[in-house]
Amino acid sequence: MGALPCRAMRAYARIDGQSQDVKLMDVPTPEVGDGQVLVEMHAFGVGIHDRYFIPPNGPFPYVIGIEGAGVVAGLSEGVDTVKVGDRVRVATNMEPQGGTWADYAVVPATGLSPIPDGLGFPTAAGITVPGKSAVESTHALALTEGDTLFVAGASGAIGTLVVQLAAQRGIRVIGSASAPNHDYLLSLGAEAAVDYREVGWPDDVLAWAPGGVDAALAIQPGTGASSRQVVRDGGRVITVSGDQEAPDRGVTVEPFVHRQDTGGEMDALVDDITAGRIRLVLEHVHPFAEALTALEATETRHARGKRVATLPVAE
Repeated sequence: MGALPCRAMRAYARIDGQSQDVKLMDVPTPEVGDGQVLVEMHAFGVGIHDRYFIPPNGPFPYVIGIEGAGVVAGLSEGVDTVKVGDRVRVATNMEPQGGTWADYAVVPATGLSPIPDGLGFPTAAGITVPGKSAVESTHALALTEGDTLFVAGASGAIGTLVVQLAAQRGIRVIGSASAPNHDYLLSLGAEAAVDYREVGWPDDVLAWAPGGVDAALAIQPGTGASSRQVVRDGGRVITVSGDQEAPDRGVTVEPFVHRQDTGGEMDALVDDITAGRIRLVLEHVHPFAEALTALEATETRHARGKRVATLPVAE
């Protein structure tokens, strides 16, 4: 059954398909369809993608956001994987009813995961997008214990997790970030850090890994080509932003491929975060009213970890 179908709710929405303006407004609470669940949102992740990840051709106003955490408030007949009152992580896929930046979100039952005891809503809200990207990127790199890895843009939400996942597997990591974030990278398990704003940073990487690292992960747009400079002949660069370059010295530059079979790896990551073996670093937890401020800060691409916003029920 649907819940609260006639009540208005607060939401951050794209107002049309021409501009990328997002406004806080009142919109109808969405109704659940077949196989869907209504979630009362307690927190949502803030990502570089949120402003433009919307379905083609509307509908508008369209509530933005693709990740979050909350409590099941209603469900359609036939859904038996969750029940009202369950604490869940939310992953949407540009549903017609809108996304997670609202009091309520409608989500396919397949887009929900239980929140373990001991994991709060803000942390749970920020796991899905960077966690899946980190898991998929680590898988695509195909490195083993003792291999070397350069991570371009290592201090952001994805890089924060990749550095730790790699170090956990015995992979030696060097990352690029602004100088104030170098100690942060070392605290995550990186062996060394370089400042991408310094002209000679590739020489610093090659001094650390003579002949070049085994592979590189280019997270920030436009870093695929520069990352290739520090990879050994025959190595590979995996890009998160989609950068592609022609092979050179046998070094390929290619985007990672999204996988559908990451459930077990994501569960393991969530367990590690809950147990404190891996940190999902929350750079800032914003109140709901400051969500656009959080988005604008994220869009500068000068991040340390992840930003999330919480709703009054969880503030």
